[in-house]
Amino acid sequence: MTQAAAVPERSSFALALEDCGVLVGRSLRHLTRSVDQMIQAVALPVMLLLLFRYMFGAAIDTGGPSYVNYLISGVLVLSVAFSASATAVGVAGDLQNGIVTRFRSMPMFGPAVLVGHVVSATLRNILSVGIVIGVGWLVDFRPNATAGEWCAALGILLVFVLAVAWIGTLFGVVAGGVEAASGYAMILVFLPYASSALVPSEGMPTVLRVIVENQPFTPVVDAVRALLIGTPLGDSAWLALAWWVPILLLSAGFTMRVFRRRLAR
Repeated sequence: MTQAAAVPERSSFALALEDCGVLVGRSLRHLTRSVDQMIQAVALPVMLLLLFRYMFGAAIDTGGPSYVNYLISGVLVLSVAFSASATAVGVAGDLQNGIVTRFRSMPMFGPAVLVGHVVSATLRNILSVGIVIGVGWLVDFRPNATAGEWCAALGILLVFVLAVAWIGTLFGVVAGGVEAASGYAMILVFLPYASSALVPSEGMPTVLRVIVENQPFTPVVDAVRALLIGTPLGDSAWLALAWWVPILLLSAGFTMRVFRRRLAR
């Protein structure tokens, strides 16, 4: 009598990756079936771009580049910040409706549900970035970046996107419900407006200018703008990474810790 071939045991890391893949697929299906999230990912960035391009384009002096060239990096950052609300609400909803409790009864990697939301948010933001750049080209955005500068700008944006996704996930974990998570995410929605995203900081009152030039969103906007259209880069690229790499690492680690504590209650 022949014996059945033994099935090789899979490592815990491979099993965790498989669990994360399943939960990423779940979050992406929710994204494609949610009209609200698709509007936020597609329509909102386009509306912001067209609104500021045509309403304020002739009234704002950027000190050099055309306003649409100046504006694109700001709209990219704004659209990423807006997505934090959807991420926070999605995580809080999973915790509130009991599905995370059901996942706990299965032999699966617990934080996979968080990874699913983060990856989904990242892909949603990549879509938004592509749409903003494409529509920007239609309304006279003309970057002069080399291939290396494009890669550097997109790399900075990717770090920023991941950090915002983890912060949105953290808001969803610490919130007491969906409404609270949405309220917490408004912090990220409004902070980029107090940056150089829409207007140069040089003409601002002294106190406001100091705040704008020393908050974490401004270096991202300035670095992406400089790399794409050739404005002075200065230290903005290094400052952007100095802000957002630690924010990414700390927010991811703290989110995992708070999530495990919440599930252990």
